[in-house]
Amino acid sequence: MIRKLAPYTKGYRVWIFLGVLCSAGEAVLELLLPKAMSQIVDVGIANGDKAYILATGLKMILMALASLVMGVGAAGLAAKAGMGFGANVRAAEYAQVQRFSFANIERFSTASLITRLTNDVSSVQMTLMMGMRMLVRAPVMLITALVMALTISLQLSQVFLVVLPLLLLLVAIVIRYVGPFFTALQKSTDDLNLVVQENLNAIRVVKSFVREDREQEKFAQRSDTLRDTAERAYSFVVLFVPLVTLIMGGTIMAIMWLGGHYVVGGAMLSGDLIAFFTYASEILMSLMMVAMVMMVLTRSIACGKRIVEVLEEQPEITDSAADPALTVENGDVDFDHVYFKYHKDSGAWNLEDVCLHIESGMTVGILGGTGSAKSTLVSLIPRLYEATEGAVSVGGHDVREYTMEALRQGCAMVLQKNTLFSGTIRENLLWGDPNATEDQLWAACRAACADEFLERMPDGLDTDLGQGGVNVSGGQKQRLCIARAILKKPKVLILDDSTSAVDTATDAKIRQAFRQDLPGTTKLIVAQRVTSVMDADLILVMDDGAVAAQGTHEELMKTCEIYREVYESQQEGVSIGG
Repeated sequence: MIRKLAPYTKGYRVWIFLGVLCSAGEAVLELLLPKAMSQIVDVGIANGDKAYILATGLKMILMALASLVMGVGAAGLAAKAGMGFGANVRAAEYAQVQRFSFANIERFSTASLITRLTNDVSSVQMTLMMGMRMLVRAPVMLITALVMALTISLQLSQVFLVVLPLLLLLVAIVIRYVGPFFTALQKSTDDLNLVVQENLNAIRVVKSFVREDREQEKFAQRSDTLRDTAERAYSFVVLFVPLVTLIMGGTIMAIMWLGGHYVVGGAMLSGDLIAFFTYASEILMSLMMVAMVMMVLTRSIACGKRIVEVLEEQPEITDSAADPALTVENGDVDFDHVYFKYHKDSGAWNLEDVCLHIESGMTVGILGGTGSAKSTLVSLIPRLYEATEGAVSVGGHDVREYTMEALRQGCAMVLQKNTLFSGTIRENLLWGDPNATEDQLWAACRAACADEFLERMPDGLDTDLGQGGVNVSGGQKQRLCIARAILKKPKVLILDDSTSAVDTATDAKIRQAFRQDLPGTTKLIVAQRVTSVMDADLILVMDDGAVAAQGTHEELMKTCEIYREVYESQQEGVSIGG
């Protein structure tokens, strides 16, 4: 894991190196102070030498100031390096997520990816910051203090032969058992974020079904699970502190007992005993610091593994076989014995042996019942999913021969779930063409029949949409998404049930605009209403993942029972409604 994350320290390695030097220097200077103090007691005070006391005292002040400067520098450098490292990891992780196919994202879940980008990265960067301070300071203090204690009294230092193994054993036990709990803790955080995300995304559904109490109950359950997991994880930490304090207290008592006898017997000077006390405390505190950092590191390792999982995940759809110079020249679309399944281990095909030829400029309607794979079929054209078997071609070339950027520049897709981003209407439309002029923006809006409501808005195209387009209705949102797609001037335009929220008259106007404004563009219209596709050049009837029939409206009325039943039931509904 460390090897995988180490490259993201690039640009901050000098700061890490300088921070480590400052932390080490701070620790060494602090540990020289007790020795100077013992010299004041044993030499200056014992001999009544005021000049020696003042000189040594001044030396201690200078060492303390130097230690302070190095401590402040170490803290500042650690913060700079830690935050920079975290920013690099987040950027790399986010860029990786952008390369994921839908299947990759579904494997992790959106909530888990958010946790890995935020909570997990924060934990790892905090560990780097603490590590630069404590993991350098504590070992330096431990080794230096142990050496200084040995130089003062080799005999009294034998106390550490009992203490150090006890502390090391305690640290090992805690780290051994706390690791799995921290992994479970991050998983519980994912589950909690999932509930929050679903609730906020579907807040209108929750309120319309009066399910607030049920959602609160779900949140409480996940929150309680997170609390219980955290309590189990941190119970080891809480238990560790008093045990270490007990060991430290016993060690100090042993040193006082034995050291007092040595001083009384003349085998040790009182100043040396004072210095030994200080060094013993430093040794024990440094061990405690190492133990605390190791426990933080245990959680960080769990978080780091989750980050590395994202960074090492291989996107299912790549440009490995693509020609960078190839662009979509026309809207010809071909399906050559295409089979598709969402999960490789699934026994059933979602699409089975689809063979189609659609000429550039054609308008193709796609009908079928729920679950008949209409959306799946059109999603293979811009490679949102990859065909499991067979080949999908656009513009006379297999879609795998294009880079994804080139292919998707040549295709525009308006999905079932219409998505607008926070900002103005103008900013959202410019996704289609960043260089579009005012006239082009309004022309696209007129083609999508969005001008009808835009002209009534005081700020027109500069109207702020709010988060996710909450300031417009479902039908208005659909029309803005269609206008955005039109601005791309695509070779292939896919409308995946994207006029379901507009009335039939507006739907007819939009289709008429397509015929006039996009004559060379291939239009694929997935719809539930027969009236939305009955004037198409070709209509596909999907049934259980296969093309059950294809032809014009008149041909299908004669030859396809499924199509005829759908048409007659909808016409009957219109008559009853009339």
